[in-house]
Amino acid sequence: MGANETKLEEILRHRKAQKFNLWLGMIGMFMMFAALSSGFIVYTASGVDKGIKTILPQAFLYSTIVIILSSVTLHLAFKAAKLNQLAKQKMLLLITIVLGIVFFILQVKSWGVLTEQGVYFINNNASQSFIYIFTGLHLAHIIAGLFVLIRAYIGAAKPIASDLNVFRMDLAAIFWHFLDLLWIYIYVFLLLNQ
Repeated sequence: MGANETKLEEILRHRKAQKFNLWLGMIGMFMMFAALSSGFIVYTASGVDKGIKTILPQAFLYSTIVIILSSVTLHLAFKAAKLNQLAKQKMLLLITIVLGIVFFILQVKSWGVLTEQGVYFINNNASQSFIYIFTGLHLAHIIAGLFVLIRAYIGAAKPIASDLNVFRMDLAAIFWHFLDLLWIYIYVFLLLNQ
């Protein structure tokens, strides 16, 4: 076995480990949100806050539309990376990053709307506090996702090997699509339980 074959095997092992770690992290995030959902359901079933309803901000709906659009643009960027269309990939990645920032802004704006309604993070109604916990934790992951997207953009902007570019895009796409699905789950869950 030559040195090149050994190095290639090492690179492939390293990439498999990175992808495995990503999936492991996403499973952990899913379990965290599943536990929060269970806690919310158990708390609200106790009837402590019975009759107190919160109107979710319209910005949550706009956020949902924006994050779905960002997944579409990222998917197209990934396809462009596979075809080695770097200019198209960079443009679509940049659009995805901007949409991610818009999502972030809409989420922060929705917190402002909630406070205008008298819904605060710390209050006597813990079911209202859960809204901030769900959206805040998701927003923290969005920040991480934006860093992943920026890293993918930098990889497309500077000359790196095509297979490394595609691999970075693959990881970014998996993570960002996961965040998209997670937000849709959170939004629907909150809609059904308010």
